[in-house]
Formats: sequence, structure tokens, C-alpha cells
Amino acid sequence: MRPRQRWSDLSPRKQVAIVAAAAVQFLLVGIAVNDLARRPAAQVRGPKWAWAPAMAVNFVGPLAYLRWGRVRTSVSPSAEAT
Repeated sequence: MRPRQRWSDLSPRKQVAIVAAAAVQFLLVGIAVNDLARRPAAQVRGPKWAWAPAMAVNFVGPLAYLRWGRVRTSVSPSAEAT
């Protein structure tokens, strides 16, 4: 097992990659939590309380909610014209 590296021991490229991945993670969680808070329970697959802790799972939780946790509503043709 390799010893843990300090932040200062990482190359600048690795540091940028970690910061970028963290930014994407926080963005996904923010979008998913905001959507969950505003969406009526009838438009969420499963209980809303169960999705909240699932979003804490890196990348997988928010992406799973955004893909499978929401009930898609059809858009009327008159709404598309505007």
C-alpha cells in the first residue's frame, strides 16, 4: 500500500483534475437537490426522503435521480410553439 500523498505532492495537473471533479460533483448535487425540493412528490419516483441521502453518493446519486428519479411530463404542442 502506498503512503498517502499530500496536496502539495500532487502535480498541478492532478490538482486541477481533483478541483474540476469536485466542482462537477457540487454542481450535480446542487441541481438535483434544487429539482427535488421544487418538484411535487407526485412527480418523483419513490419517496422524496429516500432520494436526498442517495444524492450524497458521488456522481452516481445525483445522476441517478436526474435520470430515473423524476417522472417526465409531456409537453403540449401549444407550449412548444412559444
